[in-house]
Amino acid sequence: MFKGLGQMGDMAKMMKAAKEMQQKVTDLQEELHTMTVTGESGAGLVKAVATAKGELKSLDIDPSIFNTDDKEVVEDLILAAIKDAQHKASDKSQEEMGKITEGLGLPADFKMPF
Repeated sequence: MFKGLGQMGDMAKMMKAAKEMQQKVTDLQEELHTMTVTGESGAGLVKAVATAKGELKSLDIDPSIFNTDDKEVVEDLILAAIKDAQHKASDKSQEEMGKITEGLGLPADFKMPF
């Protein structure tokens, strides 16, 4: 840039980097709506698919678990699969955000203010 600006030139670079980071975060937020994770329970008898934002998209339940005597077990398996998917969604979101912060030289667990 301009050699005589010194700190002002550095500030301009920082502002540009901050704007680029904000755009990357905005883009990632959009991508998290399309990335999916699969939570499982009962050794795969129940599977829950969610976006990386935690929105439940589908359930896949093996018909072998449907027995009227096991209603509570089935309900527990469904809840466990959904919770697993939500946990994986949270992990995926943090992992993707960590890629952005590490690229900027920030700690992987740095929390974005926006």
